[in-house]
Amino acid sequence: MIWYAGEDGSRIPQTFHTYRELAERSRSLEAIAVMKPWQPSLTGADHPERLDGQRVSANYFHALGVPPALGRDFQPSDDVYNGPKVAILGNGLWQRIFASDRSIIGRQVRLDDDNYTVIGVMPRTFDNVLAPSVDVWMPLQYDTGNIASEQTREWGHHLRMVGRLRAGVNMSQARSDLDLIAHTRVPEYPRPDWASLDQGFITSSLQDDVAGGVKPALLAVLGAVILVLLIACVNVTNLLLARGALRRGEFSVRAALGAPRARLVRQLLTESFLVAMFGGALGMVVAQISVHALVVLSPPELPRVNAIRVDGTVFAFVLGITAVVGLVVGLIPALHAFRGDLHVGVQQSSGRTAGGHQATRRTLVVAEVAIALVLLVSAGLLLRSLGRLFAIDPGFDASHVLTMQVQESGHRFDTDRARDQFFTQALEAVQQVPGVAAAALTSQLPLSGDFDSFGVQFESDRSSNTEAGLRYAVSPDYFQTMRIPLRRGRLLDKHDVMGAPLALVLSESFTKRKFPNQDPLGRRVRIGPDIGRPDRPWGTIVGIVGDVKQTSLALTDSDAFYTSTTQWSWVDHVQSLVIRTSGDAAGLGPAIRQAIWSVDKNQPIVRVATMNSLLARSEAERHFVLILFEAFGLAALVLAATGIYGVLSGTVTERIREIGLRSALGATRADILTLVVRQGMSMAGIGVAIGLTGAVIASRSLITLLFGISSLDPFTYVAVIALLIAVSMIACAVPAWRAAKVDPMVALRYE
Repeated sequence: MIWYAGEDGSRIPQTFHTYRELAERSRSLEAIAVMKPWQPSLTGADHPERLDGQRVSANYFHALGVPPALGRDFQPSDDVYNGPKVAILGNGLWQRIFASDRSIIGRQVRLDDDNYTVIGVMPRTFDNVLAPSVDVWMPLQYDTGNIASEQTREWGHHLRMVGRLRAGVNMSQARSDLDLIAHTRVPEYPRPDWASLDQGFITSSLQDDVAGGVKPALLAVLGAVILVLLIACVNVTNLLLARGALRRGEFSVRAALGAPRARLVRQLLTESFLVAMFGGALGMVVAQISVHALVVLSPPELPRVNAIRVDGTVFAFVLGITAVVGLVVGLIPALHAFRGDLHVGVQQSSGRTAGGHQATRRTLVVAEVAIALVLLVSAGLLLRSLGRLFAIDPGFDASHVLTMQVQESGHRFDTDRARDQFFTQALEAVQQVPGVAAAALTSQLPLSGDFDSFGVQFESDRSSNTEAGLRYAVSPDYFQTMRIPLRRGRLLDKHDVMGAPLALVLSESFTKRKFPNQDPLGRRVRIGPDIGRPDRPWGTIVGIVGDVKQTSLALTDSDAFYTSTTQWSWVDHVQSLVIRTSGDAAGLGPAIRQAIWSVDKNQPIVRVATMNSLLARSEAERHFVLILFEAFGLAALVLAATGIYGVLSGTVTERIREIGLRSALGATRADILTLVVRQGMSMAGIGVAIGLTGAVIASRSLITLLFGISSLDPFTYVAVIALLIAVSMIACAVPAWRAAKVDPMVALRYE
């Protein structure tokens, strides 16, 4: 992936003319392609359907290394200005709409009131990771002849770029090649200031680009899985140690009858291996159910989430892990079972010989408690972080707000006037629906995945630098509908129309940064396409509103400007409708759809969601990791408590005679209780002390997932330690109570 490098190190999409220059001058890349979203509409008998598509340069599939399964790939002659209307279908769309008809090649489909000739169908196995939901592709068809004209879409930063390395070329060589091009201008490819390439390029592998955002979360989950597996292994090892101790007399007899130690060790390893394989098989059954739940809970941003499944590869992996676990876990008890002189075991009871394994078993319990503390601290930090995150003010009131995306399609909307008329009539129809308190339109919706920014130039800025700000083209009632607070001045209203002086509302943080200790009202600004054009009038700042979280609650991308939909340079083809309701927001969805379709039944409506659901979805990754860590932490807590209980229970059984003797010599029940509880809590205490160090180290890997708290948050650590100590005390209480009830006379006759 190749990005334009911003002055602050940010990744900026490419321009079309930059793509042309790199395609011509690069010697390290076999193919370079650019792409942008395309949302054609397909109308049906019942309701219109919007498809997710991409407009791509002709060598897109060559750059990805996957040709169509049917038909042909795009050719350079397809990707020319006003070129032929051809399309390649995704396999899913081909199956769903065209019933896998192989004769589709050469036929025409109607998209956005135009006939497109289908020239290819992609393979079923093709996973378009750059845009997973895409169903259809068409050529970009940009104009290559207007490179000298700077005010064209070909010089806009809106294209993503992907390249395929030539054979024998590595990433370092490709970076050097691209940097050389960036810093060596040629007359054939002039560059405007905003595409100067002075900062060079940012390059990364496709895998890192796609998975980089969720990599910390997945690594954290992997770490938690390993820790839970370790606790389970420790518990099984403890059980096998106890069982081996009880069978020491049996092994002594076998040894006395001539059985070699190697054979006895092999027997124990075989037994543990069979137990592990049985557990693995049972785990696979549970996994079939659990993985489905995991996919449902996973965040939408998780790459290739639909590829997560239990298949032959997973089965082979589990088989291998299970075999290793079975052998390793069985090895320690097997070696312990035959340590020392086995012939002595013939003359000893299992109860007395078992005592020799106590040190190892206690050590394993300490390890269990330590690992459990690491998982519980991680879960606690994530829980506290999520609480802090959702306590943040998003800048609007999300309650009782329904949103949906409306798109016009068809040649009857080729003019701004026609588009504006449709959206205005649709908004008026929605406002008449019973239960609608207020409604408005916006070019982009907070926390929805939209991110639309344009340049902003302040007249007072002597350096004539251009700032970047989020662009909201809104209808007059937008601020009231979203309940975005007004800080100073006025809001946009019905008088801010085409032909009237350009009125702008800016976000609070934007104005504070640009006009510290000054009054921003009345200041003049140029925005977007008006920048650098002296024939265009300046806009005036008429109001300041509170900051709104656009991308995420954790990010501070709050520099924003608002303009009326009728005063922006064009009417957007796609707009989001926000509706504040007097009752249940989700329940009004069908009625609002029908109101829009009463204006034009052929216009698609998608992405219907309440603002509360968008708010929750924006932090789905953290919530997903939290759920898993809570589950793993609970499992670790139960296993650690089971381990403590198991060791103490075994100890009480092995020390029945000793406990009876203590009672006979005057020890009270309280003394016996204290003896057993002290033994258990000493193991828990040592485990907590060791686990604290592990938790401090492990919590550093969660830094990217934490918000508003330190990885050393004292409240979390104290609460987790208290919980672990309380559970350990309960685990100690049952064996201790059983020990306190031992009858001295019965105990002394135990042998």
